[in-house]
Amino acid sequence: MNAEQLVAFLIVGGVAGWLAGLIMKGRGLGLVGNIVVGVIGAFLGGWLFGILGIRIDGKWLGPLITSLAGALLLLFGVSFIQKK
Repeated sequence: MNAEQLVAFLIVGGVAGWLAGLIMKGRGLGLVGNIVVGVIGAFLGGWLFGILGIRIDGKWLGPLITSLAGALLLLFGVSFIQKK
């Protein structure tokens, strides 16, 4: 992964984390937290979509949707665990 790909990965992760925070009713974690949630969500979403056989093409939209799905799942799991 070169520097350009890393920056793109962080941007997509940050946007996905921010969107997931908005969707989950304001559970945003700040800039760094959103990037972390988005990056972890990208790995989680990619793994889950791979298992389910889902493939979303696109230079930006596919990775964003995959990251968003993983970030939403991650935030949902964290909020579920915190409620117990």
